[in-house]
Amino acid sequence: MDLDQLNAAITSCRRCPRLVEWREEVGRVKRASYADQTYWAKPVPVFGDPSADRLIVGLAPGAHGANRTGLMFHGDRSGVFLYRALHGAGVASTPNCDSKEDGQVLRGVMITASAHCAPPDNKPTPDELANCAPFLQEVLLSREWKSILCLGGIAWSRTLAELGGPKVGFAHGSEVAVGPTRIIASYHVSQQNTFTGRLTEAMFDEIIARWLA
Repeated sequence: MDLDQLNAAITSCRRCPRLVEWREEVGRVKRASYADQTYWAKPVPVFGDPSADRLIVGLAPGAHGANRTGLMFHGDRSGVFLYRALHGAGVASTPNCDSKEDGQVLRGVMITASAHCAPPDNKPTPDELANCAPFLQEVLLSREWKSILCLGGIAWSRTLAELGGPKVGFAHGSEVAVGPTRIIASYHVSQQNTFTGRLTEAMFDEIIARWLA
């Protein structure tokens, strides 16, 4: 499938009843600060440059972030942290990531996720991850990636499994090669990591530089 076909398949998916119910309920109830907005409330498509040779794999859309905006890592604090770093590295057109109106353009970079629907408590189940695995596999096998950045342990383990890589435990800064592709691990850019100092801007900038090297 090309990217448009893949995204059409992703956004029409209803394989996981729990996630369908949750994402749509969040879209109906909304957060008070977004009460005047229409939530996307569907699986969030792959985002970025169709000709990319660098890939980012995240966990899942945020309930009031990408589940609201319909764009990967748009609309929440995780995205602010990520796009600031990508813009600083010269591969994102703007550090802004609040909505589609930001006009964000990625250069040479694509972003996908282990699960494309927002899960309760940010925790997709193993079965839900398995249901989304064909979409991740489609992206991973679509080309010979120069490097893949995995945000968090789930993205790391699922990427290695789909590519037939070695079974290496997750650790921030870990790097393995699968054929010509370098796979690099980072703590996720979630608030739990960035607000506590577990993942600092300097740490993440170093990872981004390695990923783009």
